Amino acid sequence: MDTALRELVRSPAGGRCEYCHLPEQFSELYFHIEHIIPRQHGGTDGAENLALACPECNLVKGPNLAGVEPGTHAVVRLFHPRRDKWTEHFAMDGALIVGKTPIGRVTVSLLRMNDARRLRVRALLSGL
Repeated sequence: MDTALRELVRSPAGGRCEYCHLPEQFSELYFHIEHIIPRQHGGTDGAENLALACPECNLVKGPNLAGVEPGTHAVVRLFHPRRDKWTEHFAMDGALIVGKTPIGRVTVSLLRMNDARRLRVRALLSGL
C-alpha cells in the first residue's frame, strides 16, 4: 500500500480506531489499515473499503462481515466505518461502549470492545 493511500485512510480517522475509538497514541502497537469487507468476500483495496483499526479490533474482526446479536440471536452485519455514523450505532457510558442498534450491539460483542484492558485504558483516558 502506498503512502498516499495510507494517509487517505488514516487522516479522517483522527488518529483513533474507527471501531472502538481507541486513540493510536495510547496503543503499544501500530494500528492497521484493514479491509472493511475482506478481499475474500469481494472487498477492494480502495480507500472506500479501508479503515484504521487497532490491532485488537482488526484481529478479532478477521474476515467477519456479520455476527449474532446477543439476546435475539439474529444475524446482523457489522458496523461499516465508511457507510455508517458511529454515534448512530454506539454511545459511551463512562468507559463502556454501548451498542444502540443491532449493528452496534453485534459489533461491540464480536470485536470485544469492552474487554478488561480496553475498559481500563478508556477509564484512564477519561479520568474515571
